Amino acid sequence: MIIGIDLGTTNSAVGIFRDGKAELIPNSLGHVLTPSAVSLDETSGDLLVGLAARERQSTHPEHTATAFKRYMGSNRVTKLGAKEFKAEELSALVLARLKADAEAYLGQPVTEAVITVPAYFNDKQRKATRRAGELAGLKVERLLNEPTAAALAYGIHELGDASRFLVFDLGGGTFDVSVLEIFEGIIEVRASTGDNRLGGEDFNDILCEEFRRTAGKDVPEKDRADPVLRERIRHAAERARRALTDGPSASMSVIWKETTYERVVTADDFEALAAGLITRLRDPVLRSLRDAGLRADELNEVILVGGSTRMPLVRRAITRMFGRFPANAVNPDEAVAVGAAVQAGLKSRDVALKEVVMTDVCPYTLGIAAGDHDERGRHLGVSFSPIIERNTVIPASRIQYYSNSAANQRVVSVPIFQGESRNLSDNIELGRVDVPIPPGPVGSVRVDVRFTYDINGLLEVDVHIPQTGEKRELVIADDSVMNDADFQKRRAALADLKHHPRDADANKTVLARANRCYEECLGDQRRWIAEQIGAFEVILERQDPRDIEQARTQLTEVLDRFEGETWL
Repeated sequence: MIIGIDLGTTNSAVGIFRDGKAELIPNSLGHVLTPSAVSLDETSGDLLVGLAARERQSTHPEHTATAFKRYMGSNRVTKLGAKEFKAEELSALVLARLKADAEAYLGQPVTEAVITVPAYFNDKQRKATRRAGELAGLKVERLLNEPTAAALAYGIHELGDASRFLVFDLGGGTFDVSVLEIFEGIIEVRASTGDNRLGGEDFNDILCEEFRRTAGKDVPEKDRADPVLRERIRHAAERARRALTDGPSASMSVIWKETTYERVVTADDFEALAAGLITRLRDPVLRSLRDAGLRADELNEVILVGGSTRMPLVRRAITRMFGRFPANAVNPDEAVAVGAAVQAGLKSRDVALKEVVMTDVCPYTLGIAAGDHDERGRHLGVSFSPIIERNTVIPASRIQYYSNSAANQRVVSVPIFQGESRNLSDNIELGRVDVPIPPGPVGSVRVDVRFTYDINGLLEVDVHIPQTGEKRELVIADDSVMNDADFQKRRAALADLKHHPRDADANKTVLARANRCYEECLGDQRRWIAEQIGAFEVILERQDPRDIEQARTQLTEVLDRFEGETWL
């Protein structure tokens, strides 16, 4: 059984293709979106995943992690209490939860998955995502670029006429732009670009800064760095940003030590504050069109993906960029997961899907460090020498010819880089190949370097010395990759950190929400919420499933009336 997974910065989702259509799979709470959040319950030692974890973010910030997708492929460690996790380990816990949800819903084991990644993820980030899937017990059949998945959700694979689309994907933490063309059953990605550090979280940040500058200036200075206060401000900013999607103004209200701090933000205020972020959206759009060799008026459609595209200021900016209204035929929160499910159907050769050939592109330029020389052969230094240019259709294989840069050199070292800058320090080093060569004058020994890059982001580097027949091959891997024994040990360690049983998800989620409301309120409201929590905990002790379900429903309705329905 193969499933499609959208592993998102803010929310994740899982789907399957069956009975002729893509179907999103609900989690144990009945939601198709699962927050990408992990929290350690310091009392029980359980790891909470999803909404139960996200509800604890503003009350237990030092035990809760969100937005960790931004750190995929890095060595950054997140501490949850006394435990430490890398981003791929936290992502593995989210993927394991989605896998369990799918197995419960489908009634059979799930072993394989298509997992989506931002188109602009580099090699290390892609490998970290693949490791996360493997740690979760999944064979990762393919890493699918999110804009390509969105195009599949839109149904362009079913169109007969030649068409060109631009997919504008602004999620919680990343921004991607891809230009796609379809003709004769072939979906070809013409160009992909983006910004891995731009998303809804950045719009939240500017509201947080505005709150600190205005209402927050009255908070005692000794409290301003408190992580609980920081998360309450972030929570208020998120709610305000969502409220501004449908209304002309929103209130950011934070209660701290029996004092209420409030800032009302209008839509015009927000647009002015976000002007710099809106400007940052333009450059990737222009670059993608330039790399694709297209003008904006040559596009048939602009497709919006990602929950952050719901913001009116973003939609207005897109309309100004393209001189037209974007398409809204797909749910921006669900499009990537639906597309991943379609790709899973293609992988399993579902009879309801006609054969589609998909091509993709290399999102970054791949090359080596090579010496520069003037016309007299004098060495001018070392710079980046591209071998596979960005937006080359993949799989691709390219070769470049070099020579020894020093007299009587006995070993040539070939450092491999990914990036766009001529300056090596601005690019990412992926690995290095050392090959012995015969001594001789400068330029007397030819060095052939071939790069081969596949659709799953695997890079093979072959270095050949024709004069001696000497060859070296390297398959690029993250420098932190584990050997098989370490990998199995790490996976076993993750298995030991099991989160709570599935039938307790709903109960822990509603309790986490109720406790958050208690901590954020004062006076009679706080006492009233404490009574609701106590009554529910008494019923939990009875262990009668029907009574618990009824009480949980009643408590949820009470909280919905108190603060509004839970958002995803």
